[in-house]
Amino acid sequence: MELALFDLDNTLLSGDSDYEWAQFLVEEGVLDRDRYAMENRRFYDQYKAGNLDIFEFLDFQLAPLARYPRRQLDLWHDTFMQRKILPIIREKGRSLLDRHRASGSLCAIITATNAFVTEPIAREFGVEHLLATELEVIDGGFTGRPHGTPCFREGKVARVDQWLHAQGMSVQSFSASWFYSDSLNDLPLLEYVTRPVAVDPDDVLRRTARERGWDVISLE
Repeated sequence: MELALFDLDNTLLSGDSDYEWAQFLVEEGVLDRDRYAMENRRFYDQYKAGNLDIFEFLDFQLAPLARYPRRQLDLWHDTFMQRKILPIIREKGRSLLDRHRASGSLCAIITATNAFVTEPIAREFGVEHLLATELEVIDGGFTGRPHGTPCFREGKVARVDQWLHAQGMSVQSFSASWFYSDSLNDLPLLEYVTRPVAVDPDDVLRRTARERGWDVISLE
């Protein structure tokens, strides 16, 4: 059996769900446009440059979740899916997932974006296993803080190991391990698997993939 791991943002999606969620809240009038749109862009630029402080970003990104009851957040998310996410799903990404599933691979989406935002997206792709940044919950509500290891850079490797260990497996249990990603931030996990694949990569990842002989594909 093979293991197939898929980054979400700018890989299976032709956009970033974290960024789009904040933009959606701005458009809905939930967040102040002047402050949050500027901060959202700043963090997104840091991510693309490979110098994002994940804990500073999570303080910013998770704070709105602590201000509203889960029922209201879920209602907003339903609209968010229709307006922001469904239009940016890559059909070639769906097909790639389907091919791996059809061959019997164990498939998972692994993303730095938090689980509240990404769980419905993973369901839309029909993927059972999601490794995402988890959120602290107290008395049924989000606290605005992460829980456990953020699923970012080296944290993705740690989360994969934890997930497989809980199932009595390791990455060595598989005849091949694939990871599809667009981002230089995912180099630790790309280096960890046996079949790294750069998907519509940023300039740093494209150069690294060419130097190391990794596959480079497009899902656009």
